[in-house]
Amino acid sequence: MTHPNLVLIVSDDQGPWALGAAGNHEIRTPVLDELAERGIRLDRFFCASPVCSPARASLLTGRIPSAHGVHDYLDGAHAGAASRDYLAGMPTLTDALADAGYRLGLSGKWHLGASDVPRRGFVHWFALDGGGSAYHDAVMHTGDGRTEHVTEYLTDAIADDAIAFLDAEQQHDAPFFLALNFTAPHKPFAGQHPAEFTDLYRDCAFETCPQEQPHPWLQTLDGAPIGGEADTREALIGYFAAVTAMDAAIGRVLDRLRAHDILDDTMVVFLSDNGFSCGQHGFWGKGNGTFPMNMYDESVMVPFIVAQPGALPEGDVHDDLRSAYDLPATLLELLGLDPAPFEQGPGRSFAAALRGERAEREPRPVVVHSEYGPVRMIRTTDRKYVHRHPYGPHELYDLEADPRERVNLADDPAHAADLARMRGMLDAWFTEHADAQADGRGLPVVGAGQTRSLDDDPLGAFAPPGWDGAP
Repeated sequence: MTHPNLVLIVSDDQGPWALGAAGNHEIRTPVLDELAERGIRLDRFFCASPVCSPARASLLTGRIPSAHGVHDYLDGAHAGAASRDYLAGMPTLTDALADAGYRLGLSGKWHLGASDVPRRGFVHWFALDGGGSAYHDAVMHTGDGRTEHVTEYLTDAIADDAIAFLDAEQQHDAPFFLALNFTAPHKPFAGQHPAEFTDLYRDCAFETCPQEQPHPWLQTLDGAPIGGEADTREALIGYFAAVTAMDAAIGRVLDRLRAHDILDDTMVVFLSDNGFSCGQHGFWGKGNGTFPMNMYDESVMVPFIVAQPGALPEGDVHDDLRSAYDLPATLLELLGLDPAPFEQGPGRSFAAALRGERAEREPRPVVVHSEYGPVRMIRTTDRKYVHRHPYGPHELYDLEADPRERVNLADDPAHAADLARMRGMLDAWFTEHADAQADGRGLPVVGAGQTRSLDDDPLGAFAPPGWDGAP
């Protein structure tokens, strides 16, 4: 059996709203819109955590952060003897692909520790040193131990590297996997992107990003929102331009697949690591754009598209709730491989639903979960509950009556039964799937970066200044 190639494209900090195909009439994403037309777009796909490193760890392992142990973006050493592989010893999607005979390539962001060390099965490695950088000043690690200082526009450099990998793979018969991990549209925003893209938005009204009154939990740095910049309009121009420039770069990669006549033999998947707010709810950023950490849909939902001509329906939009911890099993089944190793925990393949088939197994309740350290969320089609260990504040939303999550019902006696039901479901799920050695329930994560493991320092690596562990 010949398995299809897989190109997995992951953007960085792209809100679910920042896509033309999702209904945004201002942002220009013609390549991704066309990909959605010839594939399937998931309208409600959720990250496992609204911050990059834990979200990416879940995409690769199918585990929740309280099972793989990455609870914040990774800070500290990203290369050399002082760095560490945070996924060491854990089965990953890429391991399964390597075992199946795939040749693996990485172009772009890794941000799961030891960025200078190619993981098993990778025949090509071009990894960003850390979690982000300026767009004309990036440090990249190659598979042969070299470090490159990239001063050209980073989005194009990543796409160029991916294209070089595709060209080189044409001499091999084995299927390939390409992890195409852009840093766009992650900040910095203003003054970072080519004029051909920023000029598109100079006169934009940005109706799709209303700048609401500052959220009471808004985090600021030097007077600006921690996830934004001092000049809001320039930041919006930069954010939109970053998405459009990335869209164009993706177009060049897809064109190379066409030039090699392998587009129909390749499954292309696009998603973001976590969501992002550009003024919605009165803040800029994702989960760590506020303190307490927020779990609004703008933070925990991401765009998602999957396409393979002849193998999947074209032009479909699914609104089922799906999650990052379902992704490894789903991709493996779509590729004709065994999903079972990634269904031992919370993840379940939804490949049958994508193909338009009736699933053989009994469907799970339509529920997704997310977490960020001690903050945990459960979301059904019509309710969302957010629980913050150890002492709140907690939130309950009726998403049918209040889809924009404006009215917190957690303290409303009329909704006490609803709250108790959701809390019970949340507790039962984490009891089943969390690992005591990696559980984030007791971690006072404040978005300061995760530098050590829980067993090394269960509080110090996450504690805010002056925090002594007392509630």
